Amino acid sequence: MRHKAVVFDLFGTLVDNMTHAAYLAMMGEMADAVGIPRKPFSALWTGTTDDRFRGKLGTLEDNLKHICATAGVAPSPEGLARAVRVRTDLNLSLLVPRADAVETLTRLRASGRKIGLLTDCTPEIPLHWPRTPFAPLVDAPVFSSETGTKKPDPKIYALVCERLGVAPADCLYVGDGGSRELTGAAAVGMAPVLIRAQPVEDVLGHKSEAPTWTGPVVTSLSEVRRAARNSTLWWAFK
Repeated sequence: MRHKAVVFDLFGTLVDNMTHAAYLAMMGEMADAVGIPRKPFSALWTGTTDDRFRGKLGTLEDNLKHICATAGVAPSPEGLARAVRVRTDLNLSLLVPRADAVETLTRLRASGRKIGLLTDCTPEIPLHWPRTPFAPLVDAPVFSSETGTKKPDPKIYALVCERLGVAPADCLYVGDGGSRELTGAAAVGMAPVLIRAQPVEDVLGHKSEAPTWTGPVVTSLSEVRRAARNSTLWWAFK
């Protein structure tokens, strides 16, 4: 068994990424709900992205209150609750497994491999995680908003390996290339594989390295089972 564990990214990998259209619609609705003009709200929301991903701003409601205070706006309780619902509804709509996701994880586990998750995300995602079909299939979920560390920091890769009880060299890493995650995985000794399973024209990504990636590529999660068995994949890439 070439790889004892497979570590997956979440957005753009196990589930679809948010699209620009959905993002813009969400931003507009949240801005209207709290009473901040859309353009300033967008700038303030974007400006808190890193802190959200590191869990520094508390809950989604806390994040929105911080933005409102910065803008000098006092939202109504109803408006604030509406903005929270808009973001929550979008998050929940995204946490739907791709068609082959559950089967892939199930078969990898049946083959004796451990499954990890490594995702840069806001604090709402770990709150929703237990209610997803992924929860019973993932041995070690690691969320940046809980660790305070984002990809490609080596510490977050080390953490998922520690929780899985395997060495980085025993791990296949699968992601869509956001947050420079693939080169980050390679730097710690994992075998990174890019997944291209969603059209990229309207995808909201964070510093994606997919356009310049020259390493191994799969186009579906089903192909990951073959990649996990391939003893030449990583060495050919190196």
